[in-house]
Amino acid sequence: MSPPTKLREILLGKSLDPLNPATRHSIVLVAFLAWIGLGADGLSSSCYGPEEAFLALGTHTQLGLYLALATALTVFVIALAYNQVIDLFPSGGGGYKVATRLLGPHAGLVSGAALIVDYVLTIAISVASGADALFSLLPLALQNLKFGSEIALLILLIALNLRGMKESIKLLLPIFIGFFLTHTLLIGYGISVHAEGLPALIPATLSETSSLAHETGWMFVAALFLRAYSLGGGTYTGIEAVSNNVNMLSEPRARTGKLTMLYMAMSLAFTAGGIIVLYLLWQAQHVEGQTLNAVTFKAIIDTLAMPDWASSSTLALVLALEAGLLLVAANTGFLGGPAVMANMAADSWIPRQFRQLSSRLVTQNGILVMGIAALLILLWSKGSVTLLVVLYSINVFLTFSLSLLGLSVHWWRERRGVRTWKRKLSLSLLGLSVTASILLVTVVEKFSDGGWVTLLITGLVVGFCLSIHKHYAETKAKLREAEKLFSQSVRIDPGLPKKLDPELPTAIFLVDEHRGVGIHTIMWVLRLFPGHFKNFVFLSAGEVDSQSYDSDATIRTMQFKTENALCYYAGFCRSHDLQATWRMAHGTDPVAVLDDLIQEVIAEYPNSVCFAAKLIFASDSLWVRWLHNQTALTMQRRLHLRGQQMVILPMKVS
Repeated sequence: MSPPTKLREILLGKSLDPLNPATRHSIVLVAFLAWIGLGADGLSSSCYGPEEAFLALGTHTQLGLYLALATALTVFVIALAYNQVIDLFPSGGGGYKVATRLLGPHAGLVSGAALIVDYVLTIAISVASGADALFSLLPLALQNLKFGSEIALLILLIALNLRGMKESIKLLLPIFIGFFLTHTLLIGYGISVHAEGLPALIPATLSETSSLAHETGWMFVAALFLRAYSLGGGTYTGIEAVSNNVNMLSEPRARTGKLTMLYMAMSLAFTAGGIIVLYLLWQAQHVEGQTLNAVTFKAIIDTLAMPDWASSSTLALVLALEAGLLLVAANTGFLGGPAVMANMAADSWIPRQFRQLSSRLVTQNGILVMGIAALLILLWSKGSVTLLVVLYSINVFLTFSLSLLGLSVHWWRERRGVRTWKRKLSLSLLGLSVTASILLVTVVEKFSDGGWVTLLITGLVVGFCLSIHKHYAETKAKLREAEKLFSQSVRIDPGLPKKLDPELPTAIFLVDEHRGVGIHTIMWVLRLFPGHFKNFVFLSAGEVDSQSYDSDATIRTMQFKTENALCYYAGFCRSHDLQATWRMAHGTDPVAVLDDLIQEVIAEYPNSVCFAAKLIFASDSLWVRWLHNQTALTMQRRLHLRGQQMVILPMKVS
């Protein structure tokens, strides 16, 4: 093993075999681990969402009880609506697939772009706010180290996720459990200490609300409540993560997804709603330099009759766990963002490289892009949590609204075939009214405070994706035209690979599913070397990417497609009285797979030359080269370094 390979194995772990049925079983998530890996983003929002909403009430804190109830109810409404998404799209994709399939590809593009930006911002804000919380426990003299620590934490999360999602989740599990247990105990104890005030809380709230309405009018009360409710919309971010990543869950996926969603909804509703009730019972007041959570929890801990050092240590532990959970939440961005990008790459909105899996079976390119983008956002915002909260809360509700609109349209269309359509449509419409109103108020309230930036960034991502999709569509049309030229004259030979005379001159062809390109290459060789080659060997590397690795069934479908294409090429040769055979292999790295196949064939057929095609574009540029894989050039370099022959043949497509 070479030193670079050994170092890579130490850092990222040993390579996994994607075709081994046990591999998938070993990396998928059960509901409990999914709750930690995908629910941390939602649960972490209780660190800042309830505070944003409560402070927006100003001096009219009596409306806080309505806010607590509305917050808990909204969590369950959105969660139940997204259970429908899990049922309809058990292979994952969430908001992107919902909008694409139910509203159209361009609605899906907007939803996907919003999700990508949202997940980048999730990483950035979680790392920044986590660092803020950690450094609030340290002396002011150390504040100049905070930004460097944010960068280091971000790099650590990238490395963890490159090792695999299960490894990253297991490492972060103690932080998540610690947060949930400490906050559950504090909320339960804090409410019980003031239990005598609970019976009077409801009538007092009703009375004070009535008095406020008499003084200012019901319109003012409603507007005040709606504004506070909307500005606390950050509480609901992260709920969509489960539906986006159902493909990561253990079978049966739909059941595991719904169970995970239940865990998430119950924990978030209890924590966020309970914290607002604590604010009311303990009459929390804003203190400069401290969060409302810190103020309230300090007051609760001070009643435990512990020594000062023990109280301070307990509060520090609670706040450190809040900071830690925010880092766990950043990990959700590394799980969800690459999954959305893989789905968009399958639909040609972004380069196909984002479907590729690494040797650890993670979407490595997506993880790196999410990490680099989050780093750039941190550098631009200088780690300002206030600015980042504004940026990311808009996009998540844009995706919510598109998803729920898609569900509403779907159930209306299916009203004649589904008996429960009225109940499902009502739930979807209720969720849509909630998320759309929060989106509208947030955009209006925060547009000049930075909201315009997230809309601009999302718009730029949409424009970027449209230009990529246009290029891929034009290229596919050209390739389809080339394939039609030969489709009538080729018969597929379904026979097994045949043994040829190894002493005869042999042409080895590197081919893929684009049959027009493969036949074009064969015709070139027949014209350039008439009658020279007696054997024709076709090699194909079936790439196991994020789409084909969804299940054992999709892997088998990929294998069938690869074999069918190879039989097509062999059939073409045999229909022209040429001796042909084929071989195939599968893996996550097509270059490595092809290299192994070529060495195997060259050893068997020593008098051989390799051939591959390369698409040639009239307007060649780095941009165009990036959009297409460079497998042929990479293989040619490898073979030439070994003194083996390979010829690349051009195919002009524009």
